[in-house]
Order: sequence, then C-alpha cells, then structure tokens
Amino acid sequence: MPQIGWLEILSIVTIAILVLGPKEFPVALKKIGTYFGKLKSTLSSFQREVNSVTENIDIEKDIVNKKDIKKDNNKKDE
Repeated sequence: MPQIGWLEILSIVTIAILVLGPKEFPVALKKIGTYFGKLKSTLSSFQREVNSVTENIDIEKDIVNKKDIKKDNNKKDE
C-alpha cells in the first residue's frame, strides 16, 4: 500500500482549494468525512456479521466433533 507524504497531502489540498474554491472546500471535506464515516460503520457491521457467522460455524463443528468422539468411544467400549 503506497504511503502518502506531507508534500502530496499539501498538493492535493492546494489543488482542491483552487478547483472548489475556499468557500466550498470545507463543505466538501464535511461531505467526504460523512461518507467515510458511513462506509466505516457499514464495514464494521459487515465484519461483525461475518465474525458471528464464523463463530456459529465453529461451534457447530465442535458439537459434531464431540458427537463423533463419543460415538468412537462407545464403539471401542463394545
């Protein structure tokens, strides 16, 4: 992943101010921040759902494994 230095950030901000104007620049930053916040919360929600599903799958596998172990132990006892 490429790293962005201070010179690149300064260049982007300068170009954005020239293109958008000094009055629209703060509004644009606020909108971008709002979009990134929504994106972050959506990704966090998605990650929680995936973790929940994988935990459920792991629990189900453990239950099946324990049943198989019990069956094997019962067969050995007979």
